[in-house]
Amino acid sequence: MWGAHRSLLLVDDPDYFENAIKWARAFWVTNSMTSQCIRKREIDDAQSDDTDEALQPPNQGAQREASGETGGNLQRFTMDLLSSFIEALETAPSDLYSNERQEVVAGLISRAGRDVIAALGAPDLWCAEHGSHIGRMLVETKIYLHWMAQQDAAIYRQFQEYGAGKAKLYSRIAEELPEQAQTAGFRESIDELERLSHNNDLLDHRVVDTRDTFAGGKSIREMASEAGLLDFYRQAYSLASGVAHSEWWSVELHAMEPCMNVLHGMHQIPSLALNSGGNIALAHSWIDQLHSLVRAGLRILGTGEMAVDDAFAWMNDDESGDDPNP
Repeated sequence: MWGAHRSLLLVDDPDYFENAIKWARAFWVTNSMTSQCIRKREIDDAQSDDTDEALQPPNQGAQREASGETGGNLQRFTMDLLSSFIEALETAPSDLYSNERQEVVAGLISRAGRDVIAALGAPDLWCAEHGSHIGRMLVETKIYLHWMAQQDAAIYRQFQEYGAGKAKLYSRIAEELPEQAQTAGFRESIDELERLSHNNDLLDHRVVDTRDTFAGGKSIREMASEAGLLDFYRQAYSLASGVAHSEWWSVELHAMEPCMNVLHGMHQIPSLALNSGGNIALAHSWIDQLHSLVRAGLRILGTGEMAVDDAFAWMNDDESGDDPNP
């Protein structure tokens, strides 16, 4: 009824609400200048008059109580897991004539393990907000491994060539910076990128592929679909990417809160509370995913069963890896 009445008024006079709109804008602007924002924690903590605008750090005592020494145990377990993976590869026969596949598979899993180990040493990262990059990286690595395993063996060389081309591209981009912006060690960084491009100093033969992925531009979603991991991509990778790429739902969830001042119209304001992390279940899930990558990598490479059994004997034949506590 109100909408119909409003339309009737506008038909008779298109500017009927112009003055009201001007008054409303002035009203909200005045409120923003004459009254401060109010956070929920300020209402809950009625005994405190602290209005300091500094970010409030997480409760470190509660964090230590939540994690205890479990973080250290998880980190040690993961280091043993990665070491056993490397041991199995190095004690089993390998094809040194065509080694691209082993290099790529071992490199991807090693990089994933190093990231997980580092994150396990910082309980603040054990939450969806600050640890999204870990979950995203693990899913991406799993998709890469399973998709490449279905392709011709030349895909592993293609993966390396794509990366070498990117190293060349990054070195060229870095050289474009003006001299005044080049800090100490700048030249060494460019030289290292040029080394990683595996290009020749005299004959520039390194091709730079500017497509989005090493797979001829095929998206990670397409690779997941072809590898039978589309649901895994949708349920894990997409959400983690939303956090990593600062999609608004993630920003609103983690970094904003509603202003409790009714004169401010319940607008969103930056939150002053940091996520304390310490989510043990999330840390366990990272280790489970890494264990899955390790087992998948060994299967893809066809690593000798005896070498694998010897390297992982300390796990007491627990193939599931669901309980990472020693």
